[in-house]
Amino acid sequence: MSIFTPTNQIRLTNVAVVRMKKGGKRFEIACYKNKVVSWRSGAEKDLDEVLQTHTVFVNVSKGQVAKKDDLSKAFGTDDLTEICKQILTKGELQVSDKERHTQLETMFRDIATIVAEKCVNPETKRPYTVSLIERAMKDIHYSVKAGKSTKQQALEVIRQLKETMEIQRAHMRLRLVLPAKEAKRLKEKLKPLLQVVESEDFDEELEMVCLVDPGCFREIDELIRCETKGRGSLEVLNLKDVEEGDEKL
Repeated sequence: MSIFTPTNQIRLTNVAVVRMKKGGKRFEIACYKNKVVSWRSGAEKDLDEVLQTHTVFVNVSKGQVAKKDDLSKAFGTDDLTEICKQILTKGELQVSDKERHTQLETMFRDIATIVAEKCVNPETKRPYTVSLIERAMKDIHYSVKAGKSTKQQALEVIRQLKETMEIQRAHMRLRLVLPAKEAKRLKEKLKPLLQVVESEDFDEELEMVCLVDPGCFREIDELIRCETKGRGSLEVLNLKDVEEGDEKL
C-alpha cells in the first residue's frame, strides 16, 4: 500500500496506522509495520524508528492532516511529538484480518516457546518440546490476547496447564552464604521459599545449595541483602535444573 499526502507529498509506504478518537474527532498517525508492538513492549525506544512522520492525520490514507486547533483542543497541547506518543500508546492499531491472524499465530508460538524454555515435567525434570506445549495449549482452548505481552501470557498458560498436565517452572539452583550470627534465624525465614535443600555446610558461616522456584528469586535475594546488611551472598549455580533430552507424552 502506497499513500500520498498532498500537503507535503511525503510518500508513505509499508504503513501501519494507529487510530485514536478524542474530543469527538478521529486522529491517526503513520507508523512502520511491526514497530508499534515493539514500542509498546519497550523493545524499541527510538520514536523515529516507529513513526514514518511526526504528523498527525485525520485520515492517513487520504493524506488529510489534522488541524492545529483540533489537536490543541483534544490533547491540550500542540506538541506533535507528544501527541504522537499518546496516540501510539493508547490508540488502536489498524490491521487487516489476515495480518491479525498472522500476528496471533506468531504470538501463540512465542508463548509456547517461552513455556517450553521455562518448564519441565516435575517427575522427570525433562523439558517439554514447543510442539507438545502448542498441542496442550490448543487442548485447553487457550486464546491469545493481542494487547498482552507474550511473557505475561506464558505465565498464565503455565497456571492453566498445571490443571491438565504435569508441568512446573524449572527450579533454579542457588548457593546461599549466611553469616553465622544470622544463620539460624534467616534459615527459618527462607524455609518457605526453598523447594529443596541439596546440601548444608556450617563452618564460620552457613553455606546452602538449594533449588527454588524462579518466582521466589527476588524475594530471597532481597531477604538476604536486607537481613545480613550485605554480609550474606547469593549465587546462581544453574538457571534451570533440568535433565538431558525432551519429555515425550
